[in-house]
Amino acid sequence: MLTFKVLSALLLYPTRALAEAREEMSAIVEREALVNASLRAGLRRLIDARADAGPLEAEAEYVSLFDGGKSLSLHLFEHVHGDSRERGAAMSDLIEQYRSRGLEVAADELPDFLPLFLEFLSLQPLEDARAMLAEVADILALMQARLAQRSSGYAVVFRVLCALARTQLDIAAVASQAASEAPVDLDKEWEEAPVRFDLPLSADAAAECGIASAMVQRMEREIAGPAPVERDGVGRGSR
Repeated sequence: MLTFKVLSALLLYPTRALAEAREEMSAIVEREALVNASLRAGLRRLIDARADAGPLEAEAEYVSLFDGGKSLSLHLFEHVHGDSRERGAAMSDLIEQYRSRGLEVAADELPDFLPLFLEFLSLQPLEDARAMLAEVADILALMQARLAQRSSGYAVVFRVLCALARTQLDIAAVASQAASEAPVDLDKEWEEAPVRFDLPLSADAAAECGIASAMVQRMEREIAGPAPVERDGVGRGSR
């Protein structure tokens, strides 16, 4: 179903191609009518908003939401397994599931990336796609609640996905969980510590720096070659 392709495209990094395809995307959503009129209208508003936004504005919003921390990561298994060993095993299983149904994943793609998952679902019979969505519906619902708290237009994509999954969710409980979270704490572990050059080195670090410095000096001497030998008067008069 092409509606899944539309949802996938909306969750990719904004490009000019997305803006140029706005009419085609809206037409697909209306023609297939997989969700109710209210949700379809919400998708059309997001499509138009993404198409009308300036490139820098659209890119900045996308990065701040989906690349800024764990709470809105588009990698599904990040929400379940984090960086544990179990995530690798789950991704291997998902890759095999893709391959068994005719989708070969590019080497630079992680299989749990939501836009890729939706691309895969677009190739499946609708009822199979619904069943697979239902398996991650709790994650999608929580992301929808987090986006709604940020008043983000992207929330409608996740509302549509939850509707397509046709699974029973305690929406009030999900909203309560999202409301009780502290986004700063959730995403803090993804923050990189700033580089500091004014702090004293530990003994081990100082030793490593000394070893590296000696290696650099030796390499420089080897590149320069042997030093020239000066001949003095004794040498000249020895014949």
